[in-house]
Amino acid sequence: MSKLVVFSFLGGDLNKGLPVVTAQLWYHNQIVPVKLTGSLPAAPELNELYRRWQLLYAAIYQSLGRNQRIKVHSQDITNISINDFDEVCQQLQANINAWLKFDSFQNIERQLRTLLSQDDEIRVLIETNIALLHRLPWHLWHFFEHYPKAELALSNHEYVSPQILGKSATGQIKILAILGNRVGIDIDKDSSLLQSLTDTQTTFLVQPTRKELDEQLWNQNWDILFFAGHSASIADGEIGKIYINQTESLTISQFKNALKTAITRGLKLAIFNSCDGIGLARNLADLNIPQMIVMREGIPDLVAQEFLKNFLIAFAGNKPFYLAVREARERLQGLENDFPCASWLPVICQNPTTVPTTWQELRGGLGDTEIRSEVSTQSTISTTKTKSTIATRKGKLWTVLLSTAIVTLSTIGLRYLGVFEKAELQTFDQMLILRQEEDLDPRLLVVEVTEKDIQSRQEMTTGVKSISDSTLAQLLNKLQKHQPRVIGLDIYRDFADPPNKSKPIQLSTELSKENVVVVCKSRDSKYDLQGVKPPLGVPVERQGFTDAIQDPDGIVRRQIMMMAQEPSSSCTTPYSLSLQLAARYLSYENIQPNLNEDYVQFGSKVFKRLKPGRSGGYQQKVDLGGIQILVNYRNSDYQRVSVADVLSDKVNFDLLKDRVVLIGVTANTISDTWSTPYSAAQQPYQEIPGIFIQAQMVSQILSAVLDERPIFGVLPFWGDILWIWGWSSMSGLIVWCVCGSLLKKGCTVLAIAIILYGACAIALWAVPFGSIILLKQGVWLPFIPSAFAVVASGVVVVLIQRRQEFFTISQPLVE
Repeated sequence: MSKLVVFSFLGGDLNKGLPVVTAQLWYHNQIVPVKLTGSLPAAPELNELYRRWQLLYAAIYQSLGRNQRIKVHSQDITNISINDFDEVCQQLQANINAWLKFDSFQNIERQLRTLLSQDDEIRVLIETNIALLHRLPWHLWHFFEHYPKAELALSNHEYVSPQILGKSATGQIKILAILGNRVGIDIDKDSSLLQSLTDTQTTFLVQPTRKELDEQLWNQNWDILFFAGHSASIADGEIGKIYINQTESLTISQFKNALKTAITRGLKLAIFNSCDGIGLARNLADLNIPQMIVMREGIPDLVAQEFLKNFLIAFAGNKPFYLAVREARERLQGLENDFPCASWLPVICQNPTTVPTTWQELRGGLGDTEIRSEVSTQSTISTTKTKSTIATRKGKLWTVLLSTAIVTLSTIGLRYLGVFEKAELQTFDQMLILRQEEDLDPRLLVVEVTEKDIQSRQEMTTGVKSISDSTLAQLLNKLQKHQPRVIGLDIYRDFADPPNKSKPIQLSTELSKENVVVVCKSRDSKYDLQGVKPPLGVPVERQGFTDAIQDPDGIVRRQIMMMAQEPSSSCTTPYSLSLQLAARYLSYENIQPNLNEDYVQFGSKVFKRLKPGRSGGYQQKVDLGGIQILVNYRNSDYQRVSVADVLSDKVNFDLLKDRVVLIGVTANTISDTWSTPYSAAQQPYQEIPGIFIQAQMVSQILSAVLDERPIFGVLPFWGDILWIWGWSSMSGLIVWCVCGSLLKKGCTVLAIAIILYGACAIALWAVPFGSIILLKQGVWLPFIPSAFAVVASGVVVVLIQRRQEFFTISQPLVE
C-alpha cells in the first residue's frame, strides 16, 4: 500500500528553532489525513556543521582532482584528509538524528510508526521555504533505515496544482535533452544513455542559445526535460542557474514563460544531472512542475552518469518513480571509496498536488497530472472519493461565501452606525476633484456686489450692510433693458430705505416685473427662529428660499429644491431660488416642471430626492427633509461682472440677453461664504460666496435638462448591500484562488481595491464608453464600505487558509 507523509516546517530556522512542525499522513482512499503536531529545538551547531561539511566536500573533491560539473572552491581549507571528512560526515548524521529525537518531534515519529508498515511504499515530503532545510541530508534519518520502500522528496511550502491541457497518446515519451556548457566535464555518456532508451523520442540541444531553447519549450509538447552541464545555486540557494553554452547562463526566471507553457502542455519530469541544483528546484517548484530530480551539491561525472543509468533502468523497468530514485541513489554507495558521499547527492523535488508519474503513463499519454482531490490511485479515479472531494471543495466554497456574507453584514452594521460617513464624504469630494475641468455655463451671469461697490458709494443702509434701494433699482433697470430671461436677486430686502420720491427709478417698480425672483429665508424652530422676510409687494410665486445645508464637516454637498415651510414662517414659498430661476428659464424652451413630493421633473429629466433617514453615504441623523439632491459642482468659474461695471456701461451687454442673471454680494465684509468639495483643494483653504453656490445649483438643473449633464443619485438600501457583498465575495474568492505568499495575496487585495475605486469614480462621473452611455446619471457608490469589505474578506480568507491549511488544497494523491 502506498502512503504519503508530509512534514511541514512553519516559521523559524535552525538558529531559533522550529516552533510548529506538522505531519500529515495520507493513504489509500483517505479524504482527511491523520494530522500530528510537534516542534524542533534550535540547532545552531547543526547549521555550522553542515556549512563545514559543505566546505570540506568541495575541498576534498578539488584535492582529488575529480571532474565535476561545476567549479569548486576550497574556501581556504587546506590539508584535508578523507578521514577528516568521514568524521564530519558521521558527526552530521549523529547531530541530525539527535535533533530529530527531541521529545515533541519524537511524539510525531512514534505515532507514525504505529500507522506505517515496513512493506509500505512511503513518500516522505519535507515541506518548507527555508533553503538550508532543503539542503540537509534527510535520508540519514534512522526512520528511512526501518522503511526500505520509503524515499524523501522536497517541496516548497506554497504550491498549487498545475493546469495541464489534454494531450493525445503517442506511445512514445518525448524528451528534450539540453547538453549545456561542457568545459572540463564529460556529458557524452549522458547523451548515450538517453539514446539507448526505447519508446522515446529525444531531441538534443547541444550548447543551445537562449532563443533556441525558448523556441523548443514553446513549440512542442515534452514529457521529460533533461539537463547536463554546469549549473549553480546562488543567493544562499534561493536562485539556480544553468550554463547553456560557454557564454550564456540562465536563471529559471529568465525562461519561466516557456517553462510554464511546457508544464501546461504536459511536462511532468525535469532531471538536472548537474551540480548544486537546490536553487533550480526551489525556482522550478514555484512554476508548479510535477516532479524533479536534482543534485544537492557538486557532482563528479562518473557519479552523475551512474545515477542516470541506474535510474533509467529502474524507472523504464516500471518501478515506481520514488523507488527507482532510491535504488539508483543507494547504488551510488558502491562508489564512495573514490567519491565520498555520492549517495547523498540525488534528491526528488515534488509538487504535493500531483501523483508521481510512471514510465508506462508517460508512454501511453496517461500520466497527465491529476489533482489530489480527483484521484484516489495512481492510474484510476475512485468515484466515491471524487464525489466526496467535490463535496469538500463545495464546502470550502460555501465557507468562503459565508465568511464574505458575515463580513458584509458587519460592514453594513458599521456603516449604519456612521463609522464610515466622514470617510465616504471625503472620498466623494476627492472623486469630484479628479474630474476634468468643464467649460463655463454660458447661460449664467453673476453680478456681484463687491467691497469696492459698497465702499465707493458709502452705502450704509438700514439693516444689513448692502447696496441701497436706489442703486439696486438702477441696476435692475439697466439689466432689464438687455432682455435677460430671468433675474435672481440673492440679497435679502426685508427692510426698506426711507422713501425718496425724487429718484426717477423706484425699487418697488423694478421688483414688480415678472422676470425678477427675490429671496427669503425659512424660519426654523430649532436653528433660526426669525427667518428673513421677502421684499414687500412681491408675490409668493416670485419668491425663492436660499436655505443651504451644510454637512457635519461644514461642506455644502446638497441642494434643497423644495420643502414645506413652518406655518409661522415669514418665508412661505416652498420653492428654492435655484428651482424658481431654472423653471422660468426652461419655460422659454416650452419645458414645464412636474412637481411631486418625491421628485422634480423637467421633460425627461427626473431629479429624485435623497430618501429621508439614511441615503448613500449619509447614515447618521442628517436632515434630508424636503426634496434634496446632491450638487454636481462644475469645477469652473462663472462669468461675472461688478455692479460698478454694469452701471458705468463697462460690460458687454450681449452677455445679458436670454441669460439667467444672479445678483449677490461677494464683499469680504459680508459673512456669506461657504465650503464646497473644492475648498480643501485650494491652497490656502478657500470658501466661496453664497451667490456662486446658487449659480452652481441653477446651472446643475439647466445643464441636466438641456445638456444631459449627469446628476447624482444613490443606490437604494438593498442596492448598497448587494454592491458591498458583491465586492466582498469577489475579494474572498479571488484571494482563495490565488496561491502564493502573503505579499502576493496582499497585492491582489490592493489591485481589487484600486479597480473598485475606478469603478466607483466612473459610476459617479457617468463616463460614456465611446458612443455608448451606460449611465444617464452619476451614481454615488459606497466605496469606503466596499473597500473595507474587500480587505476584511481577504484577511478572513487568509486566516481560514492558515488555520485549516490542509483544506486549502485538494486531498493528496496516493498510489
